[in-house]
Amino acid sequence: MEQFVWTPDPVLAADTNVARLMGKAGCADITQMRAWSAANPKEFWDLVVDDLGIPFNTPYATTFDDSDGIEWTRWFADGRINLTDVCVDRWREDPERSLQPALIAEEEDGTVTSLTFAQLALEVDRLTAALRADGVKPGDSVAVFMPMVSEAVIAAYAVAKVGALYLPIFSGFAAGAIASRIQDSDAHTVLTAASSWRKGKPVELLPALNEALLSCPMVKRVVVLERSGFATPQLHKERDMLWDRFLDAGNGHDGRAAHDTAAEDPWMLAYTSGTTGKPKGAVHVHGGFTVKIASEAAYALDVKAGDHFQWITDMGWIMGPFTMIGAHANGAAMVMLEGSPDYPTPSRVWETAERHDVAVLGISPTLIRALKAKGDEWVDGHKFPNLRILGSTGEPWNPEPYIWLSDKVGGGRVPIINISGGTEVGACFLSPYPVEPLKACTLGGACLGMDVDVFDPEGNPLRGKVGELVCKSPWPGMTRGVWGDRERYLESYWTMYPGVWRHGDWAMVDTDGQWFLYGRSDEAINVAGKRLGPSEVESVLVSDPAVAEAATVGVPHETKGEAVWCFWVPVDPDGEDVSPRLRELVAAELGRPFAPSRVVRVPALPKTRSAKILRRAVRAVAIGEDPGDLSSAENPESLDAIAKAIAASEL
Repeated sequence: MEQFVWTPDPVLAADTNVARLMGKAGCADITQMRAWSAANPKEFWDLVVDDLGIPFNTPYATTFDDSDGIEWTRWFADGRINLTDVCVDRWREDPERSLQPALIAEEEDGTVTSLTFAQLALEVDRLTAALRADGVKPGDSVAVFMPMVSEAVIAAYAVAKVGALYLPIFSGFAAGAIASRIQDSDAHTVLTAASSWRKGKPVELLPALNEALLSCPMVKRVVVLERSGFATPQLHKERDMLWDRFLDAGNGHDGRAAHDTAAEDPWMLAYTSGTTGKPKGAVHVHGGFTVKIASEAAYALDVKAGDHFQWITDMGWIMGPFTMIGAHANGAAMVMLEGSPDYPTPSRVWETAERHDVAVLGISPTLIRALKAKGDEWVDGHKFPNLRILGSTGEPWNPEPYIWLSDKVGGGRVPIINISGGTEVGACFLSPYPVEPLKACTLGGACLGMDVDVFDPEGNPLRGKVGELVCKSPWPGMTRGVWGDRERYLESYWTMYPGVWRHGDWAMVDTDGQWFLYGRSDEAINVAGKRLGPSEVESVLVSDPAVAEAATVGVPHETKGEAVWCFWVPVDPDGEDVSPRLRELVAAELGRPFAPSRVVRVPALPKTRSAKILRRAVRAVAIGEDPGDLSSAENPESLDAIAKAIAASEL
């Protein structure tokens, strides 16, 4: 039996939010709580709303309505609630919360902007009034193309307060990706910043946006935030306004009152970057999304009022809004970082977590692998006395970096709450809770209120074997469809197992009931009829001390169907090429049939800014195909180096 790497202290566990909830539900442990919450969704979600004190302007009478089918379930539909009321306005005059930090935003040069809840509320009011004065109405789409600065959060709340539709756009996107999202959402207003910083270099945002808007004639207003240290941006007459002038134009208009939105009114269009083709706009609403995110942050991550909650992400990805709502709905502060998390040194993440007294820190497995490879000295000396939770999402773990994070950063006393969900899920399917013992790399089990399972191809439950991750019941945070494309939504998630959400992840439940993920099922490698998850091979590769990180893909093979190709980045760029040793290591660990046909040393792997490895782009280069949409890639030039390395390995 695999050993647990973390066991909760009974005294500390009893003080968690989830322990409080379990007590109210009359459940003795988390296993019982999971079973009860899945079997009694109405009672569970009513209890969550009550326990977290989530205010509905008009109380709901019906918790959920699935009369149109599970795919179109409506939550709290006869109630009325505005996300900004929940996260900002209810704290503005609270004697305990109003003067406490709500937002701490640090730029790459160390400049910090800090806003209390009262100050955040006033800034949201000002932008709300300006949007209304400029003609933005409930139901309109407003695009927000900004780096991780405080105004990006203010914009999200102001759009919600107006009752408009918030369209976050990743600040690293190129023109094509920006244009496709604006066109699909029919946004008439764009809020942006002139510039940002990335690894000490200025990054201009307006050139990409202006190029995108050449094919977006529907955009009538662009609001541009000036940044200190940059030249005054060149504006398009009539269409563009500087941020401060735009705010001044709202003087005299109402910004205090939030629009009386229904629980099922859309708030956000969160686009996923598909492998090819048109991106999908997941539709999230004021009621269910707010309740689900607030509950995940409170019970899984144990975010409490007064905490400082930080996730290394971007507001253009789902974890940006997750951190924002997860913090503010629970009365905590959101800590956000602009720029690269490893610049000017690999200690930036640890320095900022220490400086801002972070209690809950979220970070991806890929980023931890990269930071681990830089050496322990970048962590040594940093103290995190109030750190209670290490959060993680994005990709499957392998044991070595997981244990390094647990021991080196968490000191063995802090659990790694490794959550998994997605843009369309609106939060999580799987999560550990800080009241249960954890094995390395585990995702714990089903999130509370979720009827999650693992299926074989015929739809039968699996235990002890890898299968498809599914959800058999609706949940409040689920997307209300793909924007403007009903059939694409149904075909993407509901066709493999009718009436059951198929998420597209490989999962397994072991004999102790602990859940693990093994990568995307659409990235699975089929070797002579045997399915292999890329993360299984990558875990073996990065266990070698010479390997900083790795990617594994399947390429067509005449007899096997697919062959395994591995790409690895060395810890020491000048070190020995250990590719032959790595091939034998995989064969020894996974079996000779899975020995890689090709192992190639490369200088870097293509990643998104949130540190996900773009395996599908690596595979495209390996088989000589167009890698497709690279708008989410931070370093697309790495693909040229991979192509050269492949060619050199063939000589």
